[in-house]
Amino acid sequence: MDFSLTEDHVALQDAVHRFCDGEYPAHQRGNAEDAALAARRRAGLAELGITGLIIDPEQGGSGYGAVETMLVAQQLGRALGGAGWLSSGMPAAALIGAAGSAQQRSQWLEAAACGEKVLALAVGEADARYDLARIAVRAKETGDGWRIDGTKTLVFDGPIADAFVVAVRTSGERGDTQGLSLFLVDAKAQGVSLRRFETIDAREAAHVGFANVAVGKADAIGEMGEAYPLIEAALDRANAALCAESVGALETLLELTAEHLKTRTQFGAPLAKFQALQHRVADMLIALEQGKSMACAAAMAVDENDPARRSRFVSAAKAFIGDACKNAGEWAIQLHGAMGMTEECRAGHYAKRMFVINLTYGDAIWHLNRFTAQRLAQEAA
Repeated sequence: MDFSLTEDHVALQDAVHRFCDGEYPAHQRGNAEDAALAARRRAGLAELGITGLIIDPEQGGSGYGAVETMLVAQQLGRALGGAGWLSSGMPAAALIGAAGSAQQRSQWLEAAACGEKVLALAVGEADARYDLARIAVRAKETGDGWRIDGTKTLVFDGPIADAFVVAVRTSGERGDTQGLSLFLVDAKAQGVSLRRFETIDAREAAHVGFANVAVGKADAIGEMGEAYPLIEAALDRANAALCAESVGALETLLELTAEHLKTRTQFGAPLAKFQALQHRVADMLIALEQGKSMACAAAMAVDENDPARRSRFVSAAKAFIGDACKNAGEWAIQLHGAMGMTEECRAGHYAKRMFVINLTYGDAIWHLNRFTAQRLAQEAA
């Protein structure tokens, strides 16, 4: 694999870096956003072209792939920015772009690319435990369409979404990969309800309820009952981006920790003089460099037309980075002492963000099991 960046990649990275430095001041990173500030930042991301990053140029986007998304995600992770776009808006747009009708792409992707509309992905369920095959929310066919009943959990950006891309079961039983379908549901549709909450990293999410929500044939995304590979691909894309975001967060957390050890004194000497603490920082640096390589490999695999290779590389990256960042976050808090978990100290905010990323769309253990199962199946074949 060639990990070198082109001039366009460097220019994109620098543009996002400058935007983040301006919009996310270092002393405010990780703080909860009020509605006005969040809207201003979303508008800035749209003006920079971030919200349309993977959307086709015909719909007003940039048409970039997973490698460019990785570069953007690293900078957003460095600044604790981007709200729920990487985990929700981006995979939702990817699904519409991959399988949506011309009308859906025209109506929603153009508006999402310019920041006028917010898309959210509603796929998680309380009893599914990251397993797409266990999706149980059903859409029952009626004479002129379908009716959706059930609840989707942990929908990032759910409170501000204009539409949801909803994964439902239209046939089969829980555990079947066949029978899953996708619908585009207007957030204001009758029967849609939200239970809003704030995640531990101060981001907005919601449990979204669907009570006999009517959807028509024009709202279906792709072929009925054949959505499993589409959803899997979209979540792999999201996980690859989240790995890169976590690496960006770890890079800044390492800088903050190293600076703290240089300035904080104990027994008449800076903490950085103590060898045991130096070892901890060295472990964080090793995890960072390995994480960068894993995130890059995952992004390149997403852009390849090989589903088995893509899922294998993404799960390997998520398993390694999720575990490494969890450990590094705990070490950073220990090295900062009790102040590491105060609101005024940025270290705790970065650690909490990495903890949430690890639990999004499969934690380290789940992805390790997925990777192992794929390797065993490959060897058996």
